[in-house]
Amino acid sequence: MNEPNAALPIVVIGAGPIGLAAASHLVARGLEPLVLEAGAGAGSAVREWSHLRLFSTWGEVVDPAAEKLLAPTGWVRPDNGTYPTGSDWVQRYLQPLADALGDRVRFGTRVTGVSRLGRDRVVDADRERQPFTVRILNADGSEERITARAIVDASGTWSTPGPLGGDGLPALGEHTAADRISYRVPDLRDEAQRARYAGKRTAVIGSGASAFTALALLAGLAEDAPDTKAVWVLRRGLSGSTFGGGESDQLPARGALGLAAKAAVDSGHADAVTGFRAVAIETRTGTDGERLVIVAEDGRRLDPVDEIVVLTGFRPDLSFLAELRLGLDERLQAPVELAPLIDPNVHSCGTVYPHGAGQLAHPEKDVYLVGMKSYGRAPTFLAMTGFEQVRSVAAALAGDHEAAARVELTLPETGVCGGSGLFDETGAASAEEAGGCCATTPATLRIGTGAPAGSGGC
Repeated sequence: MNEPNAALPIVVIGAGPIGLAAASHLVARGLEPLVLEAGAGAGSAVREWSHLRLFSTWGEVVDPAAEKLLAPTGWVRPDNGTYPTGSDWVQRYLQPLADALGDRVRFGTRVTGVSRLGRDRVVDADRERQPFTVRILNADGSEERITARAIVDASGTWSTPGPLGGDGLPALGEHTAADRISYRVPDLRDEAQRARYAGKRTAVIGSGASAFTALALLAGLAEDAPDTKAVWVLRRGLSGSTFGGGESDQLPARGALGLAAKAAVDSGHADAVTGFRAVAIETRTGTDGERLVIVAEDGRRLDPVDEIVVLTGFRPDLSFLAELRLGLDERLQAPVELAPLIDPNVHSCGTVYPHGAGQLAHPEKDVYLVGMKSYGRAPTFLAMTGFEQVRSVAAALAGDHEAAARVELTLPETGVCGGSGLFDETGAASAEEAGGCCATTPATLRIGTGAPAGSGGC
């Protein structure tokens, strides 16, 4: 780092679990972070799914450097073996950590652009010697620029959920029907949301942990409101891996999510519709009021539904990084060195090798995308992965390249192996025929037993 820039702060974008962990590791390295958070408090995105239980235990969602920073404050670590809710994570860890970082964290500060001082992305001359400029919009509407020596973007992907359309674009009519569509797992503790889905027919679109959770919650609601029905819409067909790794998952609560979704289908609380890639939503008015009909690219139409819950993943917002030279994979929008490790087109096994600064580097020196944002459009990110990422990035920014290259994490497997990537292939072999390592289709788990069925992410 050039001497004139060495005294500048390292800007961390986002005060979520990974952004705050990044700041903790930077402080441990004697570097000065400045965390810029658009929300009013720590873990703004986590607060929006505060009703959900993580499928990782406390022992897996507390960063070691953060714990050292918290220790002098009298912070008491929660029981490692228990599962926090999103609310627990914020109140018992993230907000105390932000408080411990003090003035290094600024809330109500949205980053709207990042560039090099006096250099747009076209200019080569003396580029790496220039500090970064970060343009921000404050909560009061004022704007300012901050100068930084490095950028660690941990802003996540929560604000940009995937649309209903199977081609990655919003389905025709999706915007028009926006008041009947949610892109979040419903919080059925809230009376207004409970009334929204009780006794209604709801389409759940998606095949991951969030969809599993929504199906389990709606099945539970059906016990109190018998006319409640879910229609599970999958873009692929059913297979041994549809419901996740089940009992083979090394994170038991994550495996239980898929088992709970299977229980919802087996009990009749949800119908599964497979190979359905939506292109349009039509509004139909009848004796039972105004309802929605989802249309597939092959012309099929689902029976009318009252509500739609779209849980088709997330994608990164790269708009404010447009003046930086990023090396992103053309499919996943993840760093090019990381993408082959996480590409769901070719990876059906649930293990992602731990990785760090080397795989997260870009042509623009001293810029790192970390956390969920580093995965682009790929799923299966774990908090543990992000903690290892920022440990390595902090070491690299401190000049400790041996520590940056070292791997200090072993990730749990999902138990999902075999299969044919993101798209079904005619005559594709089963997991067993393909020599996969996972178990056969998991047995039904009754909702409410075993590991927490209402789990969310991480």
